[in-house]
Amino acid sequence: MLQSVFIPVLYLVSAVLFILGLRQLSHPRTAPKGNRTAALAMLIAIVSTLLVKEVISFHLVIAGVVVGGFIGAVAARRVEMTAMPQLVAMFNGLGGGASLLVASAEFYRLGSQIPDFTFSAIANSIFIGGITFTGSLVAFSKLQGLMRGAPVTFSGQHVVNGAITLSVIVLAILAIQGSMEMPLVVLIIIGLSLLLGYLFVIPIGGADMPVVISLLNSFSGLAAATTGFVLVNNSLIISGSLVGASGIILTNIMCKGMNRTIWNVLFTAVGTDDDGGTVTEADTYQAVKSYEPEDTVVIFENARQIIIVPGYGMAVAQAQQMVAELGKVLEAKGVQVKYGIHPVAGRMPGHMNVLLAEANVPYDKLFDLDDINPEFEETEVALIIGANDVVNPAARYDTSSPLFGMPILDVDKSQTVFVLKRSMNPGFAGVENELFFNDNTIMLFGDAKETVSKLVSELK
Repeated sequence: MLQSVFIPVLYLVSAVLFILGLRQLSHPRTAPKGNRTAALAMLIAIVSTLLVKEVISFHLVIAGVVVGGFIGAVAARRVEMTAMPQLVAMFNGLGGGASLLVASAEFYRLGSQIPDFTFSAIANSIFIGGITFTGSLVAFSKLQGLMRGAPVTFSGQHVVNGAITLSVIVLAILAIQGSMEMPLVVLIIIGLSLLLGYLFVIPIGGADMPVVISLLNSFSGLAAATTGFVLVNNSLIISGSLVGASGIILTNIMCKGMNRTIWNVLFTAVGTDDDGGTVTEADTYQAVKSYEPEDTVVIFENARQIIIVPGYGMAVAQAQQMVAELGKVLEAKGVQVKYGIHPVAGRMPGHMNVLLAEANVPYDKLFDLDDINPEFEETEVALIIGANDVVNPAARYDTSSPLFGMPILDVDKSQTVFVLKRSMNPGFAGVENELFFNDNTIMLFGDAKETVSKLVSELK
């Protein structure tokens, strides 16, 4: 009697804490507290489940907690902030894989005594979990450079993906009707879902990784929620639904940031290799103005306001600490420094915000696209550090460009634009950036961290 009253109350407390934690994660200042709140909610949910469910061996549970906790602690301390997108992708994959394994285990535990609804939930959990697992592994591999960042396509790709999805639905229906053996159907669904996850992500280019990571995050939540129906666990249903819904909302925000639909992201294969497309340095070096860092100091010192626009190049060079130092040096000279953040800059949602927060850049100096764009016309210097597609003026008018219609940061309207890049290669979208050839643009070639370091030294 006590258990039947006490456990639902604990699940309710857990659900409330999950919602509160998600709310706190919506702002950088309260995000650390949100993480702790959500962690407490998960602890309560796990303990409650262990109290109400039959556990074969608490020794195995405790061992799993210890091993998993150790791996998580080591990863949290050792993984560089620049590699955070890969870590998030891996977390999504592990979540999907866990749902697949739990649903499969529950199927074999129940044996032949499986209601139709429960089997439908098992099939859904396996299907979504499998897609999430292998899809996240592909995203991780592309971000880590283990696979080409360019889209991988073949003739009839979407037809194959559609056929696999339809096959899973048909197999589940046949199993429920008794036309096929359920154990065989489960094995086939596992194989097809893992294959579809791979085929689903390989045609997506590196420039669209923020959207993919958000979508896979949503998938991991949906897989967890479906597993909650399999296990009849209200806490898992609620927490999974929260993750699924928040992932979909974030995916929508990312798509709006590029002025594209989710279908366009998933099915048009936009992007090129990590090292750029067809533009060569020999073709372009003579057409742009290139300065050395020491030649630009006077311009920086005489500016009233400077807007720094970070991109993936800053993350690769691990230049965030030096960028923060540059901001402090400029402010000491009476220059107002702001940071313009595009919603899809980097390789995951909020990537630039996370890096700059790590470097202790004040939150009130970070401005999103809509807030910072009106200020570029009144700004003496826009400093672009490793950003490319998100500052390409062609997005405004070139209807043939894959970037057309994407909201961009209006850096070209500044009095002087400095662009820090290693070379003239285009960004992940494979589009030449006409900003580099503008009369008010000056290129600073080289490693972003070294270049900013030279700027700081000269300014000091």
